[in-house]
Amino acid sequence: MTALQTPTFSFELYPPRSAAAEQTLLRSIEHLVAAGPEFISVTYGANGSSRNSSLAVLLRLLEQTDVSAMAHLTCVGSSYADATRLIREFLDAGVTSFLALRGDPPAGAVEGDRFLGDLGSAGELVQLIHRVQAERDQFSLNDIPGFPGAKRLSSGHKVTIAVAAFPNGHPRSRSVEQDLDTLLAKEAAGANLAITQLFFHADDYLGFLDKARAAGVTMRILPGIMPVLSPQRLRRIVQLTDETLPTDLLRRLEAERTPEGQAAVGIEHAIDLGSAVLEGTGGDSPGIHLYTFNQHEAVLDVLRGCRLLEPVTTEHN
Repeated sequence: MTALQTPTFSFELYPPRSAAAEQTLLRSIEHLVAAGPEFISVTYGANGSSRNSSLAVLLRLLEQTDVSAMAHLTCVGSSYADATRLIREFLDAGVTSFLALRGDPPAGAVEGDRFLGDLGSAGELVQLIHRVQAERDQFSLNDIPGFPGAKRLSSGHKVTIAVAAFPNGHPRSRSVEQDLDTLLAKEAAGANLAITQLFFHADDYLGFLDKARAAGVTMRILPGIMPVLSPQRLRRIVQLTDETLPTDLLRRLEAERTPEGQAAVGIEHAIDLGSAVLEGTGGDSPGIHLYTFNQHEAVLDVLRGCRLLEPVTTEHN
């Protein structure tokens, strides 16, 4: 496996739900793009609930920036025909990176209900993306250096397909071995990048990375990190992800009486986490993926603290 020499960083955004949220997002995109990320991913709601707004954000990134835009796709509620049409729509718009997810049950559904549609797993979605791309763009003509006007026929453009990884186990998983088998199956299906669920201690990620490599996973596994800026947000994140509540972080957040103090604690924790992960990987899959909550200030502070961005300097006359 060839590891990148320079650590990268990337961001996740979600589509705005109001006009005011859209203006906030547009300001954040400007700052996030200027930082020079490897890619920016845009979430996609279950059953296509944010299809148009997700595509609008992706198109803005594709048409107005040089940053690679990654589209989220889920299996929930999709027939093969519906999923194929959506993949084609994203490809036609210029998207060449995807995050393939099984997806959570929609509102009112629980595990055990039939809510997935024709695609039963993220691995099946990975295969479908590759199949649609191959059918759409089977061949390409490339210039041959030194021979003006000559062309070489080669296979069509490849797509980047990321999948989710779970350092502390998927809520439905029975064991670490099952999680690793699932990740291996996703890679065998054609995934070439993994992004982890949130975790709160560096050893959670580093231990999982060691186990994944020992099991035969070779693709990059980017650690997903979010600066948690309030105890209320921490509790909500834990509720949504089924992660174990990090009581050490919760106590530090609750000890602060102001939003500014709580934000400082959350940013410091994310900096320590990111720095420890980058140092502990030893060059394996270097980089971090930051969940932004559509806000740029905190995640950029984290990158500066991890020495992945230059610090802000103040010029004096």
